[in-house]
Amino acid sequence: MRRLQNKVVESRMALPAAILYGVAVWLLAGLIQEQWWIQFGCFLLSAYLMVHLNNLNVLIRIYSRIVSVSFIILSVAAVFLFPSIKEAIIQLCFVASLLIFYNCYQDKETPGWTFYAFLCLGIGSIADIHILYFVPIFWLMMIIIVYSISWRTFIASVVGLLTPYWFWAAWALWKEDRTMSSITQHVRLLTDYQVPEPLTSQQTLLFGLIILLGITGAIHFLRTSSRDKIRTRQLYYSFFILGTTAAILLILQPQHYDMMIRIMIIAVSPLIGHFLALTKTKFTNIAFLMITTAVLALTVFNLWISSSPS
Repeated sequence: MRRLQNKVVESRMALPAAILYGVAVWLLAGLIQEQWWIQFGCFLLSAYLMVHLNNLNVLIRIYSRIVSVSFIILSVAAVFLFPSIKEAIIQLCFVASLLIFYNCYQDKETPGWTFYAFLCLGIGSIADIHILYFVPIFWLMMIIIVYSISWRTFIASVVGLLTPYWFWAAWALWKEDRTMSSITQHVRLLTDYQVPEPLTSQQTLLFGLIILLGITGAIHFLRTSSRDKIRTRQLYYSFFILGTTAAILLILQPQHYDMMIRIMIIAVSPLIGHFLALTKTKFTNIAFLMITTAVLALTVFNLWISSSPS
């Protein structure tokens, strides 16, 4: 007899139910009253791209939408992040970049795909320059994960990153009397360092939950990775690298919390999805119920705090 965990993660209704749940949380948080239409649109597009990321790369070796469902459920748990437009754009650009980036797997003749993957990062960096912290990580993954590094793909990555700035420079030359001060000030933000400040209770609880889920998923994947195809294993290693990098950067510079926690959610969703979809014991069924309860409770808590008068 299948356990509740396996019935849910293998259900064809899981993704539609998660989407309806996500929309409901946005409405309860104040989507209409606060006019968060751009942020909400970015969330829906990000979820749509996560569905394609899962489908095109066969992240789960059985039929399951749990990766996309996990992304939606964890994203809407972060109610206090809903107002941020630039970080919503960052999340969308990051998912789009990964979706394109993995098309380059074991192919050093993909300067076009590489250009578009890094173009997404470049566009994201216009919203928040600190996404460029991940560019060396993407180059590292081109070497040890995707195996797509060559002079052509490396140059394509640099051109992709710079393309949005070429358009910005043309606009700045026209509008700013050739000073381009807006670009130089934007780039300078990359070197800003601030003394870390304590996280709020909402931020701490979400960060702790994401870390716990990431560790759980990573341990399970490492124990069972031999059952997955080599390509799938490589992609999961990249999720581990990206999630760990984001966690370290968040600890070192908490002022970038909104961006780093969104990237952690992107990276952790496949890891915890792998755990939930491919385990069938009584213990993991209990773990599934505990994880579901914890995420729902955190969502309710964040909704309550966000709706409380300042």
